[in-house]
Formats: sequence, structure tokens, C-alpha cells
Amino acid sequence: MVSEPLRRPPLSKTRIRVAWAIALAVDAIQVPAAASGPAGWFLGAGLDLVTMAVMWALLGFHWAFLPSFLVEGIPYLNLAPLWTVAVALATKGRGEAGLPLPPRRLN
Repeated sequence: MVSEPLRRPPLSKTRIRVAWAIALAVDAIQVPAAASGPAGWFLGAGLDLVTMAVMWALLGFHWAFLPSFLVEGIPYLNLAPLWTVAVALATKGRGEAGLPLPPRRLN
């Protein structure tokens, strides 16, 4: 018996746009905050927790969110736009396609 890969449901354009806007804004806040020392690190860590929860609520769980959260928690490594990259990976190919997904068979 061969199992089919799990298909993720399509996302609305609104959800995708909101996720992109949040990811870009968080990355834009964290880059200058990382240069401000320990206070910026605490701001970034708190922002990462909130961002991860919001992304899971908007897009569902995706493996790309885990490295973004973990690496962003390390001081001075949060200079890369990791939330933007994670959202790009999580939303790739998940936009509304116009055609409904075929029904899943339960075996």
C-alpha cells in the first residue's frame, strides 16, 4: 500500500499577503535592533515568539518556521531575513488555484 503525500490546502491571497507583510516588517525591525545590543536581542526574541505564533495561525505549521525561530534566537545571527525566506517556502505553490482539491481517500 503506497500512501499519497499529504497535500496542504490552498491559502487565500489575503493570508499570503498578510504573512508576507508581517515577515518583511519583522525582518526590517530585527536587523537594526540586533545592532543595539542586549536590549535589541530581547526585543527580537519576543518578536520571534509572536511572529511564530501568528505565522502558524495564518499558514499552518511548516518546517521552515523552526530554523527561523531557533536561529533568530542566537544573538547577532538574526541579520538575515529569515522570516521572509520562511514565508516564501511556506507559501510556495499554496495560492488559490481555482480548482478544488480532489477528495482524500481514507484507507
